[in-house]
Amino acid sequence: MFLSYAADDAAWAERLAGELVAHGLRPFFAEWSIEPSDVIVHRLDEALRASVNGIVVISPASVRSARAMDEYAALATASAERGLRFIPVLLGHVAVPPFAANRVWRDFSEVTEEQFEEKAAELAAVVAGRTARAGAAAAQDNLGAAHRSATRPLTPPERPALVVCYAPADADYGRALAGQLRQAELPVWSIDDLQPGDAHFWTIRQQLRNALAVVVVMTPQSQDSDDITRMILEGQVHGRPFVPVLLDGEVNYHLAAVWHIDARDGALLDDNELGLLQRLHDDVTRARPPRLPEPHRGTAPRTVRLTPSAGLERLRAHLAEGELEHADLLTTRLVMESAGRTAEGWLSARQAAGIPCELLAGIDALWHRHSDGRHGFRHQLALAPAGGRRGPGFPDLGAALGWRDSAESAVPRLYRDFARRAGPGSRSGFYPTMRDPGHENDPDWYDRWSSTVLALHARLREWGTRP
Repeated sequence: MFLSYAADDAAWAERLAGELVAHGLRPFFAEWSIEPSDVIVHRLDEALRASVNGIVVISPASVRSARAMDEYAALATASAERGLRFIPVLLGHVAVPPFAANRVWRDFSEVTEEQFEEKAAELAAVVAGRTARAGAAAAQDNLGAAHRSATRPLTPPERPALVVCYAPADADYGRALAGQLRQAELPVWSIDDLQPGDAHFWTIRQQLRNALAVVVVMTPQSQDSDDITRMILEGQVHGRPFVPVLLDGEVNYHLAAVWHIDARDGALLDDNELGLLQRLHDDVTRARPPRLPEPHRGTAPRTVRLTPSAGLERLRAHLAEGELEHADLLTTRLVMESAGRTAEGWLSARQAAGIPCELLAGIDALWHRHSDGRHGFRHQLALAPAGGRRGPGFPDLGAALGWRDSAESAVPRLYRDFARRAGPGSRSGFYPTMRDPGHENDPDWYDRWSSTVLALHARLREWGTRP
């Protein structure tokens, strides 16, 4: 293990090195490891090449130190090229460099004596492979620091799990729920399982893409959390089953069409609900369609309504990050919400006629601006082939927008396969698609999707012909 630090932080780094040694590790600490006869640069190169873990002390002194920044760059390169575990340790008030910001760090800036020993013990456990859970509060320290579009392949985890998602304010219940599921011998993953040095964004995305199911603790705090919203959208993009747990407030607007567990009394799951998750686990692991109850109707809790201004702001954020699939699903949700069709997930011409033109204009402007004019409703209408009074038929429109290879060819059933058609260059006109992954298992999903798109395009054409 290579311990990198600035000369001004040597006394503090020596204390950390001593704690690591006390836990059975052999850190490369320059003051201990370099002999007077050594050529320093050669000895450092040798130690860097031999290390499989790197702890980098990031402090006001280190960002001013040329040697410390050289070591930082070397360790960052080794992490990217050969999988070295790169663990940032913060000391003092300092802006975290970009590469370190994409790793789960530990902040030693203002810790007590007891906390110092606990944090050092945790680092030692990670380096030695004794992976104690990180704890939700620590894992949340830099959870939202680096949300970027997936530009590299993500290998499946060793064991797909039920991914439990909760906001920091709901950590007590989230941890207790994860513990209950583990006690029932179900595989579980949550942010508590992030380890120092993990590429937190990629690790979360890896787990969600391969989740047996996504368990979301729904509260007003999780509803307002951008991180929870991204987790839900990532699971939806890849067609993962959802098991929302309503702990407080109203149903998340992204999960309005999904059955949920009512835990507003603060209780954990009962035997029937645990049995449902056991069956879901068995279905997914055996490649059977997941069996979940139908969504609540009638007296079910209300669903959170997403105001147009808040929805457009979130859409702006997803587009700015290059998360086109997330932006696409949010666009569908905004349109359905405005028509009062969130639970149903599709539109007829009569229902589309009530959608405010101002909302459609706002959505279109964001897609147009963030794609240099390649996407958006206006561009779709410009690409659409000639048709009758209501526009072209759906197969011809789909071929023109890149949703299918020709009017006669099939459209991928799963949203994740469908969205891949856009490719790295995002086919012109492809987005927004108005597809709803939550209804892909419905037998009439294609008819409902085609009805939605044609009704919305008709509404846009009618609006465009007004004086």
